[in-house]
Amino acid sequence: MSGTARRRSALVVSAAGAMLVALDGTVLIVAQPSLRRDLGASVAQTQWANTGYLLAVAALLVIAGRLGDRYGHRRLLLYGLCGFAAASAGIALVPGIGALIALRAVQGVFGALLQPATLALLRLTYPADRLGRAVAVRTSAIGVAAAAGPVLGGVLVTHLGWRSVFAVNVPIALAIAAVAVVMRPPASARHEPQRFDVAGAVLVAGVLAVCVYTLVGVPAHGWTGGSTLVGLACAAGGAAILIACERRAAHPIVPAVVARSVPVTAAMAILLLTTGGMFGALFVATFLFQDTLRLGPLATGLRVLPLTALMVLGAPLASVALRRYGPRRTAAAGSVLVVLGILGMTRLTSAGAWAATAAAFALLGLGFAAVMVTATGTVVGDAPAGHAGVVGGLKQTATNIGPTLGIAVAAGLMTPLPSAGAAEPALLVLAAVAALGVFPALLLPVRPVHRAASRAAGGDASAQPVPMRREP
Repeated sequence: MSGTARRRSALVVSAAGAMLVALDGTVLIVAQPSLRRDLGASVAQTQWANTGYLLAVAALLVIAGRLGDRYGHRRLLLYGLCGFAAASAGIALVPGIGALIALRAVQGVFGALLQPATLALLRLTYPADRLGRAVAVRTSAIGVAAAAGPVLGGVLVTHLGWRSVFAVNVPIALAIAAVAVVMRPPASARHEPQRFDVAGAVLVAGVLAVCVYTLVGVPAHGWTGGSTLVGLACAAGGAAILIACERRAAHPIVPAVVARSVPVTAAMAILLLTTGGMFGALFVATFLFQDTLRLGPLATGLRVLPLTALMVLGAPLASVALRRYGPRRTAAAGSVLVVLGILGMTRLTSAGAWAATAAAFALLGLGFAAVMVTATGTVVGDAPAGHAGVVGGLKQTATNIGPTLGIAVAAGLMTPLPSAGAAEPALLVLAAVAALGVFPALLLPVRPVHRAASRAAGGDASAQPVPMRREP
């Protein structure tokens, strides 16, 4: 397979794998009412179908990335795709809600295996000067999936039932796996064989699971509830123990060279803060549209459409800005646009304010595209040699915890009695959360990506970033 064909195959696998995970999450939202009625499940049990998946993914992403660095990203990707397909087929056949919850957790495990690998493949196959374009395509693909998911889910549930939402994952996952089988990406730079830090892996998974579980419970218990305080205390204590153990470990889950990388840690912080502010604001906006303005789901979806459209269209523009102006300026500008978009949502209390609504969501989509492309490109491009998987896992973890944190903040500010009056202060706080992303953005490299690549390669910007040994 030629270099061009290999890069195209890697991009198809990366974008399609990301779309598969995004579609699975969005179509399920539409299927939940039908699923609950058919299986005779309670609202709490139905919610656990989401929570179980989220806990498994968030807990295992970093570990999955580390395993990919050790055993090969294509191998982990194939395991993830085949397992995801098998779990989806099982869910489509479940007789009751208990089996569905269990298989959703299993699906989350395999979803965690495949996500870091989709990013690592781009790092392995694309030279530094072309990596931004590939990341932009992947970001646009996620935006398309987010927009198409509710529509596709509605069609499937209406004509074929809720089980088809999961059954459709099977052929898609297997088709992606077929492309991955024939693709032979360059292998990551391998070091001397290292013992896998089992204790560190258990601590990482435990701390992340407790953190996500606690944040998911904030809307029901509040920030001052007993379970929330206990959960936060356990997460903080576990994190302290994890840091102490990782510092002493000979082969930590997050290698010291990754933990000390300023661009990588700054990109993680930007993603955490920006996704937190944005998804928290979307939570508030959904309440305003459906509970205050009494808009239906379709009308609500149309109001939010500019966000998706500008995210899809803005990703290629962000790639161009990244090459021309560098990561620091592009990420900072994106963060500012997200803040302006959230502030614009404070004017959503009028049913006729179409122009203000469209402008707010357009700014949000354009800014989020700039942040995502820049942060992802920085994370993948600046990942230390041999550690693209664990860095990709950290990135995916930030984009999973950020929205959970933002929704928890929004729900905590709008309880116990949500109202239009409570929405504006909540949006102002969420805008402040997103604005904090400007500070880590200022820690990103100044030099545009293509110039940095050219200088690092001695003037040859097309130099491969990794050795050209093939993965098994």
